[in-house]
Amino acid sequence: MSRKCEICGKGQVSGNNVSHSNRHTRRKWDANIQTVRIVENGTVRRAKVCTSCLRSGKVTRAI
Repeated sequence: MSRKCEICGKGQVSGNNVSHSNRHTRRKWDANIQTVRIVENGTVRRAKVCTSCLRSGKVTRAI
């Protein structure tokens, strides 16, 4: 399953867990992706959209 926003392209980022003893291990952060019904060109379809696009009004949700 793709963890990428279809609107802005925000996706997974990677970095390090850093322990108290300063050991580094790789980890990843997932974007907050929601599957919502949106209106696009007059038709309703499902899309994977990040919550920042939903809040900012970049997409119109179908009722």
